[in-house]
Amino acid sequence: MKRLATAFAIATLLAFGMQAAWSQSPTLKAVQDRGELVCGSNGQLAGFGMPDPQGNWTGFDVDFCRAIAAAIFNDPTKVKFVPLTAANRFTALQSGEVDVLSRNTTWTMSRDTTLGVDFAAVNYYDGQGFMVRKALKVSSALELNGASVCVQQGTTTELNLADYFRSNNMSLKTVTFATLDEALKAYDSSRCDAFTTDSSGLYGSRLLLSNPSDNIVLPEIISKEPLSPAVRQGDDSWEDIVRWTHYAMVDAEELGVTKNNVDGQLKSPNPEIRRLLGVEEQFGQSLGLSNDWAYRIIKFVGNYGESFERNVGQGSPLKIARGLNALWTKGGLQYGLPIR
Repeated sequence: MKRLATAFAIATLLAFGMQAAWSQSPTLKAVQDRGELVCGSNGQLAGFGMPDPQGNWTGFDVDFCRAIAAAIFNDPTKVKFVPLTAANRFTALQSGEVDVLSRNTTWTMSRDTTLGVDFAAVNYYDGQGFMVRKALKVSSALELNGASVCVQQGTTTELNLADYFRSNNMSLKTVTFATLDEALKAYDSSRCDAFTTDSSGLYGSRLLLSNPSDNIVLPEIISKEPLSPAVRQGDDSWEDIVRWTHYAMVDAEELGVTKNNVDGQLKSPNPEIRRLLGVEEQFGQSLGLSNDWAYRIIKFVGNYGESFERNVGQGSPLKIARGLNALWTKGGLQYGLPIR
């Protein structure tokens, strides 16, 4: 019995020690002291992250940062958005210019192991594709032998493009640009035959062309592009907050908890819903947040499906099908981890 009591005491001390470590995220403290989250986003990608003419940011990646702000401040507006290019996004994160990178960024081994950053969770499963003008009379990417292709430099997109043409024994003229906007404008002015980026980006980019209906997205998906928010290495507690923001939104969709019904769901007898919304147990403490952190996210931003449909899905101009981003219960890959 004495040994059991000693073991229990040690376990209790360890638990308290872990609790203290969890609640002492230097990034979280900096965000709280500053009074706002600084989020690195795209700034030029319709549906994912860009400001309107009045400077109001909207998009799927924007919603994610607003969800983090809601969890911390109970206010989704306490976010400063910093537009970042593919070339400077990691430098901005590494240097501390931004607290989190939420900018259609692919999780790869080299980025995960050499840049001093950690990827929190795949919040969008994507893949690279091609857009061409209908007048080119091309129905497959395999018909692009000898084509000139506009692409943003310094991206996995540029590398995948070269790999695809090489593996299919096709010749390629790559026309690179520093930003996606420059690459798209070059394509729109017929400086190249095709334009390539992540498939999700193609639909948003097409809306920005002079004559969107004159262009088609080809059927081939030539790569795996698991997109994930990223944080600096060395602050595991902050990474936990970013990671569980995503899973809370997915869990909410699985459980049928929405912006409109979340208040009523506080009285739900379902133990999973009660844990998610902070009615039972104390899961906010381990994040250094209030116990209603997930309730705040859902109340102000909504669940994963609501954000998807509003920004890039059927309720948006892009009208992208859920596809791989459907819930695992509906044939997709989005799978919320249990809060317990």
